[in-house]
Amino acid sequence: QVQLVESGGGSVQAGGSLRLSCATSGRTFSRYAMGWFRQAPGKEREFVTLIRWSGSTSYAESVKGRFTISRDNAGNTVYLQMNSLKPEDTAVYYCAAGPYPLSAVTVPYWGQGTQVTVSS
Repeated sequence: QVQLVESGGGSVQAGGSLRLSCATSGRTFSRYAMGWFRQAPGKEREFVTLIRWSGSTSYAESVKGRFTISRDNAGNTVYLQMNSLKPEDTAVYYCAAGPYPLSAVTVPYWGQGTQVTVSS
């Protein structure tokens, strides 16, 4: 059974940092992109960032320069380092895995989500 398990969410003040992790099991995600989406209350799930098997990355404009995605050498764990957090970053963050470019509509594998709350 394929599983993506997130950890590392929590509450932080504006300007603070958090690091999310996504551990995968059940299959090898080679050739897949992995990334993060987020969903705030009353809003649609939106793309945050992804990393391809090659190591190339993409970011939403709203997080460029503040968030960094990385993966371990085995490709089984993906990390999201979030710095200079803003209240508008508050959302449930979901780990995702699937064919590039990771559309929210077609992603086949999702984690359960982890809450990130940023207070002003």
